[in-house]
Amino acid sequence: MALVEIRNVTKRYRQGESIITPLDDLSMDIAEGEFLSLMGASGTGKSTLLNLVASIDRPDSGSIRVGGIKITNLSRSRLAGWRAANMGYIFQTHNLIPVLTAFENIELPLLLLPMSRKERQRRVEIALEAVDLLDRADHYPRQLSGGQEQRVGIARAIVAHPKVVVADEPTGDLDPETSEQILRLLRQLNEELGVTLLMVTHDQEAAEVAKRQFRLDHGKLVETTIMQAHA
Repeated sequence: MALVEIRNVTKRYRQGESIITPLDDLSMDIAEGEFLSLMGASGTGKSTLLNLVASIDRPDSGSIRVGGIKITNLSRSRLAGWRAANMGYIFQTHNLIPVLTAFENIELPLLLLPMSRKERQRRVEIALEAVDLLDRADHYPRQLSGGQEQRVGIARAIVAHPKVVVADEPTGDLDPETSEQILRLLRQLNEELGVTLLMVTHDQEAAEVAKRQFRLDHGKLVETTIMQAHA
C-alpha cells in the first residue's frame, strides 16, 4: 500500500462565467520515503494538488488517503489535529512569525500536539541540528539570511515527524547558490532521514533533484523522470 493514494481527484474553480478545472480525474501513488517533484505552467494546478494532499483544501470528487486514513472524509475539526501530526508544509516565502525566534517558530506545530515541554524542546533541537542552525536558535527572522529563514521553515515542517512534507516552490525566492544548498538539504533529509517529499517547482534543475519527476498538463499528470544510465 502506498503512503499517499490519490484516486480520481477532480478540482474545479469558478472564474467569472467560466469553470476552471486544474485537476481532472487525477490519480497517483506516493510510496513512503519517496522524493517527487511536480512541474507545470502557471495555473496548471500544482499548488492546488499540494493543498489537497496537505488537507488544506478538498477535492470536488475523488479521494485521498494518507497512511491509510481517508482524509477527504475527515471533518474540519479532526483535520486540524490530523494535519498537525502528519503533514509538514514548506512555503516559498518562509511564513515565519517576525516576533518569534527561530526556536519558537519551529516549536509552533508542536503546540497543537499532546506533548511535554521537555519533548518539544528535544524535537526542536533535533530539527535545528538537521538543518545546521543550532547556533541560530535564539535569532529572530530579521537576523537571518534568506537561506537561513528557509532552513527554519524546513525545520518547522519536519519537527513533528510528519508522514509527508510538501514544498511549494521552496527555492523560488532564493539566489542560485542558496537554492542549491536548500535542494541539497531536502535531498539529504529524504535520503538520510527517510522524509517523504512532494515538491512543486518551476525550475527543471530543481525538479531533477527528486527521484521521480512529474508534470501537470491540462489537469492530467505525466511522469517525466529522467532515468540515469548505469555503467
